Amino acid sequence: MHLATSLLLTDLYQLNMIEAYLRYGETKTAVFEFFVRKLPSRRGFLVAAGLEQALDFLEGMRFTDEELGWLERSGRFGSRFLDDLAKLRFTGDVHAMPEGSVFFANEPILRVTAPLPEAQLAETRLINILHYQSLIASKAARMVLAAPGKLLVDFGLRRAHGAESGLLLARASYIAGFAGTATVLAEREFGIPAYGTMAHSFIEVFANESAAFEAFAQAHPENLVLLIDTYNTEEAARKVVALAPRLKAQGIRIRGVRLDSGDLAVLSKIVRRILDDGGLKDTVIFASGGLDEDDLAAFAREGAPIDGFGLGTSLAVSSDAPALDCAYKLQEYAGKPRRKLSPGKETWPGRKQVWRRYDSDGIMAGDFLSLEDDRQGGRPLLELVMKGGKRVKGRPPLAEARARTQREMERLPPGLRTLSPDYAYPVAISRSLAELAEEAGRRIEAAQKPL
Repeated sequence: MHLATSLLLTDLYQLNMIEAYLRYGETKTAVFEFFVRKLPSRRGFLVAAGLEQALDFLEGMRFTDEELGWLERSGRFGSRFLDDLAKLRFTGDVHAMPEGSVFFANEPILRVTAPLPEAQLAETRLINILHYQSLIASKAARMVLAAPGKLLVDFGLRRAHGAESGLLLARASYIAGFAGTATVLAEREFGIPAYGTMAHSFIEVFANESAAFEAFAQAHPENLVLLIDTYNTEEAARKVVALAPRLKAQGIRIRGVRLDSGDLAVLSKIVRRILDDGGLKDTVIFASGGLDEDDLAAFAREGAPIDGFGLGTSLAVSSDAPALDCAYKLQEYAGKPRRKLSPGKETWPGRKQVWRRYDSDGIMAGDFLSLEDDRQGGRPLLELVMKGGKRVKGRPPLAEARARTQREMERLPPGLRTLSPDYAYPVAISRSLAELAEEAGRRIEAAQKPL
């Protein structure tokens, strides 16, 4: 996929810092980690997504001649620095949680180990990629939990904040368990099944609603789904029943009807009865129209006979939690631990690993955040995915990440499977990490004293 790849798609302060690093010879090995400081309200867990696009970015990280020419004309930087930028490539290592992994606050889902200028330059775009897809995958996972057994489809492209976001939300929601997307390019790029029916404008073009249904059926006889709420939903459902025998004689089956407005719970029950009485018991009901996970949960409580849902705006912008408090922070430089001490934004220093424990039933029981070489009980979550600037393995199929999310959600504690979690998942800090943090804090404070 051709995402925006220009290295000018960064913050100016990255270039300012790198020029200073190079001037003073600060090019030793740096370790940065990407993590979320705290979970948003009503989120008991998050889902990691975006790793493949992050690795694509790192593998292709280089300035073009045109970009270097523009930087030269800007007058901000010296010729020696621009010569250094022309040679810059990512040569580091990356450890990460596989896509589809469930994670919690302060747990790194990606670690970059590379010469300082390379690791620093990657910051802005890596945050941009990992933040959005993890945000959307986490929102989509809530919808999957709220509507078990239902077919969920991404309808969010038109409300997404830009074309790239619209495409990547299809990918992230599919990882979380959605059946497909309305976005055609997502099928071409990622192999995600594309779904689509018709708009109200199609119905309005024809003088008669029945004529519109029949015209669409003749044009698209496979997987036929008819939109029935343009005028009067009940009457449209009866027209579908009347049309069905004629289409059946031509070998065309009405697979479903779609509702997009009104009291969907009430209308779905009325439509279901009309369809059943008309012999269309196998015709499914699909609903859309500004829905979120709370709506899906309410439909389930009310026993609404809706078989699938199109989710748009609330998914595309993660409306109840539109951002994650995430960061990409320096944890080690030149072999020494580094730590931020700002109140409320303190970091855990060093190269870390996350160890996950399970109970006898295979349910997640708790995580340990430790130093990389301090083995704890359980399964390590961070894996080596890039060595020397190249992927360790080939690109895994998207279905692998999707299957991982499904397994992970099946292993969630019951208290995390609700839309308003009543359980705080335990993430313990190992003694060695706590001691390293204290040591780093003392060293930093001592170094700040006036000479």
